[in-house]
Amino acid sequence: MHQLKTGTLYIVPTPIGNLLDITYRGLEILKNVDLIVAENIQHTNILLQKFNITNHLVLMNKDNENQKSDNLIKKLQAGVSIALVSNAGTPVINDPGFILVKKCYFFNIKVIPLPGACAAITALSASGLANNRFCYEGFLPSKKTARCNLLLSLKNETRTIIFYESKYRILQSMEDIIDQIDKNRYMVIAREITKKWESIHRDKAHLMLKWLKEDKCRYKGELVIIIEGFKKILKHNVSKKVWDTFCLLRDVLSLKKSVTLTAKIHQVSKNNLYQYAIKKDSDNT
Repeated sequence: MHQLKTGTLYIVPTPIGNLLDITYRGLEILKNVDLIVAENIQHTNILLQKFNITNHLVLMNKDNENQKSDNLIKKLQAGVSIALVSNAGTPVINDPGFILVKKCYFFNIKVIPLPGACAAITALSASGLANNRFCYEGFLPSKKTARCNLLLSLKNETRTIIFYESKYRILQSMEDIIDQIDKNRYMVIAREITKKWESIHRDKAHLMLKWLKEDKCRYKGELVIIIEGFKKILKHNVSKKVWDTFCLLRDVLSLKKSVTLTAKIHQVSKNNLYQYAIKKDSDNT
């Protein structure tokens, strides 16, 4: 472990459920910095006690962030090393800390981020949905009108979309996703990631809502919603002649073979035909 740099802010991710997910480097920094800035001192103490770490903690939440940031900047300028943590996951992502980090750059104070846990990325990696391009939207608005407006604005978003949601609003939000985006859009709900009751369920939106309503336990705890991006299908690219050939072949062959043979017979795009066939199947479900 290299000696900590004085007057430096370290951004230290903490576990999102399983305390063993903390990194060795994260533990070393929490042990050796001059003080730890925490969103909830009692919550952070659970982690510190688990690894026998004793250090000075300072509370900084969304209510006192402006005032605390000014005080912390003075300490950093005086050479104090500080670790910033949130209740769980990577600090600043939907958690307090943005103002402090921004002021650090204004006062030329070094900021060193550590890699670590993040519920959105962890869930995305196991979603089975495209993950090369995605957008993170944080928590959905609590008010229905604002929530619906946001969802409608994302209807044609081609990237995979990630939200956080509360167990208290998930059913209402699912209804709005169906109404404003698409009842047949594939999505994933990841619950209690890394914890004992972790579950990851993937289905079309309208089937997902039905699945949730069958058992309240399916939406208890921390929830990540991941929605498949919009896929534009140019229907006029598949002529009636091509589609008729495909349907005849599909009666006796697999989807893949039917697409391959139809594309070869008519010299059309195999990928476009495949996407069109998938879309037609979704519409009829």
